[in-house]
Amino acid sequence: MGDRDEEEELQMALRMSLHGSPPAQPEPKRSKPPSPAGESPEAEARRKQRELMAAAAEKRLRAVAPPAAVAPPVTVAPPVTVAPPAAVVVPPPSQPTAVVAEQPSAPEDVKVESESTVVPMEDVKEAEVELEVDVGEEEKGEELHPELAEKLWLMVFGSGVSKAVLAQWSNQGIRFSSDPETAMGLVQHEGGPCGVLATVQAYVLKYLLFFSDNLGNPEVSDPSFALGQRRFYQSSFAARDDFSSLTEDGKTRALVHAMVEILFLCGTGKRAVVAFIGGVIREQKVDAALEGISVESAIDFQKVLRIITFTSRKDAFNMLLANIPLFRSRLGAMLFLISSLLSRGLDCIQADRDDPSQPLVTAPFGHASQEIVNLLLCGEAVPNVFDGKMDLGGGMSLKGIPSDVEVGFLTLLESLNLCKVGQYLKCPKWPIWVVGSESHYTVLFALNPNVQEENELEERESKIRRAFDAQDQSGGGGFIAVEGFQQVLRDTDITFPSDKLDDLCNAGVIVWSEFWQALLQLDKRAGGMKDPTGLMGKKQFTIYHFNGIAKSVLNGSGNTGGSTPIQRPRICKLNVSVPPRWTQDEYLADVVSSSASGSKNDSVLSLAPPVQTACQHAPLVDCIRTRWPRAACSWSGDVPSIV
Repeated sequence: MGDRDEEEELQMALRMSLHGSPPAQPEPKRSKPPSPAGESPEAEARRKQRELMAAAAEKRLRAVAPPAAVAPPVTVAPPVTVAPPAAVVVPPPSQPTAVVAEQPSAPEDVKVESESTVVPMEDVKEAEVELEVDVGEEEKGEELHPELAEKLWLMVFGSGVSKAVLAQWSNQGIRFSSDPETAMGLVQHEGGPCGVLATVQAYVLKYLLFFSDNLGNPEVSDPSFALGQRRFYQSSFAARDDFSSLTEDGKTRALVHAMVEILFLCGTGKRAVVAFIGGVIREQKVDAALEGISVESAIDFQKVLRIITFTSRKDAFNMLLANIPLFRSRLGAMLFLISSLLSRGLDCIQADRDDPSQPLVTAPFGHASQEIVNLLLCGEAVPNVFDGKMDLGGGMSLKGIPSDVEVGFLTLLESLNLCKVGQYLKCPKWPIWVVGSESHYTVLFALNPNVQEENELEERESKIRRAFDAQDQSGGGGFIAVEGFQQVLRDTDITFPSDKLDDLCNAGVIVWSEFWQALLQLDKRAGGMKDPTGLMGKKQFTIYHFNGIAKSVLNGSGNTGGSTPIQRPRICKLNVSVPPRWTQDEYLADVVSSSASGSKNDSVLSLAPPVQTACQHAPLVDCIRTRWPRAACSWSGDVPSIV
């Protein structure tokens, strides 16, 4: 009852201070009971909040002069529902104020009985903001419970993390490059957090390239808005590649939109949790306040971290925009990872994973795991990159990507037959892909969404491949059982002659390469891929590769005496030519040559007619060919690097 009485007293003081007249007969002030022993941190924080607000309200009352005339009578209204005092982040004066949502476990509303006056809701919210300024600059936010901090620490870093790995994650901000040529890119100075940076980079490019006219809309990340934009860009429109013309404000807003979209994606579209350092929420405090802060244990997490939960994209956008310097600071990448994990919920994170006993930051080099990358791409910390779930029998299954995604993922490991990336990640809604190698993540993107459009036969092949993969229980090995093969034929309306069908099923399993070879011989009228018209065509387009890790390059005239080394990311423009679909003879030649050589070099794969520029090869090309088979690539300058 004590808490309720204090709340009623506080609300009365607030109402009177807002309306400028003191109470006619103030009640005797009750003495506050001493802090009870064993009071929880959350209860103590709420009690202190009430005390501070009450003191500020009394200060306002004392400053109000008595009214000169009697106020007219007011109508008695039914009880008004007023939100309880919530954590308020005070942004710089030029930015809008973000009022933060209550933690989920707390009641969303409290009832305040009004005996004589109706208090408008906007007045109460305005008063709460003013009161926060009156009480001082102490920043608000929910502390992490010690058990939650310990669970979070073990989930991210495990129990035996090295100081070198912690240093990597404690010294990586989310900052744009100062180099004009790579001005759209985020710079990586430390190894390890590249999985977070590259995925955020992919979303940033989405907004810079395809939402540049809507960056001022704080709710542009809402899926309903993005749907209309995607329909517009399905025309022949292509974004510009003049990255040096990007403004700092535009880049910052694109970054904030990317962060908001990812956090709400992790929160199933319902909430976003923002983690920050207590007391380090305003721009002028960031650099100085972080000087003495180190994050080396769960105790440090609990001591310095504060969290705020948003249910409004607009409020989350305004808070992050006003306080983006904190995420540019050396703890930015770690704070955003923690925000994403808490937005999803730690219990949900563990349920997503196949092996929750392993830390998300992998030893010994501190790389972001595939689970972290997938969390930021699809909102779930699943460990695999195939579509949906893979049933292993006996009630066991492996978890993959649950649905289509905004930006995709390609990996060198698929070209080495070590995994199979599904169509959800290969064919995202926007032509942007995170690219994974054995030890690093980079970004591939196109300016024109039409690079993903397929002609009739390409769509046909994609449908057949999806049906085949749905029956593939080998973990991406490329073979299925006879029963599954019969289902594929039914799902794709393929009719083989009986003798050919018997040949395919004789071994008891059907291998994709043999199935594809048979389809190349089967007329398209029977569901095959043989096209007597020869209208399959060739596709040509331009694509860009960005590697955010800083590399020393010469800056100057190019002469030895006048050039100085600078650190800058790398961007490469590639010309891609995808030849017509394979004929049966070409397919057999490729299979035989690949088997004999044990590798897939460019001379084997480039079976298309010669193009104007010589084909070039790099590991990135192998990644591109997992999306566009047999693509021939060329570029100018340095070889694009995915490490």
